[in-house]
Amino acid sequence: MNVIYPLAVPKGRRLCCEVCEAPAERVCGACTVTYYCGVVHQRADWGSIHEKICQLLIPLRTSMPFYNSEEERQHGLQQLQQRQKHLIEFCYTVAQKYIFEGKHEDAVPAALHSLRFRMSVHGMSSVELVPAYLLLAEASLGLGRIVQAEEYLSQAQWTVLKSAECSYATHSLLHRNLGLLYMAKENYEEARYHLANDIYFASCAFGTEHIRTSGGYFYLANIFYGLKKLDLADTLYTKVSEIWNEYLNNHYQVLSQARTQQVDLLGKQFETDTGLDEAQEAEAIQILTSILKIRESTSDKAPQKTIFVLKILFMLYYLMVNSSKAKEYAMRALDLAKEQQLSVHEQNTIQDLLNLISAEEAHSITW
Repeated sequence: MNVIYPLAVPKGRRLCCEVCEAPAERVCGACTVTYYCGVVHQRADWGSIHEKICQLLIPLRTSMPFYNSEEERQHGLQQLQQRQKHLIEFCYTVAQKYIFEGKHEDAVPAALHSLRFRMSVHGMSSVELVPAYLLLAEASLGLGRIVQAEEYLSQAQWTVLKSAECSYATHSLLHRNLGLLYMAKENYEEARYHLANDIYFASCAFGTEHIRTSGGYFYLANIFYGLKKLDLADTLYTKVSEIWNEYLNNHYQVLSQARTQQVDLLGKQFETDTGLDEAQEAEAIQILTSILKIRESTSDKAPQKTIFVLKILFMLYYLMVNSSKAKEYAMRALDLAKEQQLSVHEQNTIQDLLNLISAEEAHSITW
């Protein structure tokens, strides 16, 4: 039974909804430690994150057992803190993935979980709360809730201002989200200012040619593209493409050799080897497919640029062990190369990609 009976709740204890913090009327029947104001929020939380972490919440939200010694108690506390830290990162990654996939409604409960666990571990005013605030702001922007996004961003800014130690990476994320806010408000001058700061801080943290910096270039390119400053947009889209090409090509060269030289004796699929977590893979797909749409709109003028992005997407999906999508992008690249009558060398290079996929598919069938 999921309904909460008031008489069963200890006197003085207030049960709050996991999603909106309103008085709770229902409890999760699986873990019995998570509460909701109604069916709508219970279903929203379950579909977003709760199904994935339901049983993990039980030891975090129940009383600690009795320990025979101080050493055992300290060990128990350390385990509890490790579980919380794991859930901070897990919920954060899940929320990020939803945002890059355009599932902003689903991202909210996962981001809220990450925020609450951060508050529990680091305190109410720690700079560690900032990434979660920024996720909630980005999800709010995606849902068209600009006022709510501004509130989350204000909390993030205030937390950063109060902190004496704030990393370049956190400053980068803050400015990127402020840039997205001003893009949504069509204040492109302010948006460019913040995205330029995003690129600066990301470059300080990771380098100018790093995939973590490429997001700033990408959003700045989107502004110039919207303002019809196509030369500037083209330059930045090319830079983003080159950054991802270099990163993925390094992994692709290593993995393609390993796959052709080694046999999986158990007949299992190879593990993905992008070097990215699920959220970063979703970000790569979002950025590269967005650039591809723009390139395809001008493919008659610059087919090589379109083929370049198609080959990058091939590498990405190949490394993700998604052979059907990898094959699709390689086929599209080959068809465009033939249509535009590009060099035989270019066509043969793309054909080699298709041959690699076909060889692996044939190998998996024999197993």
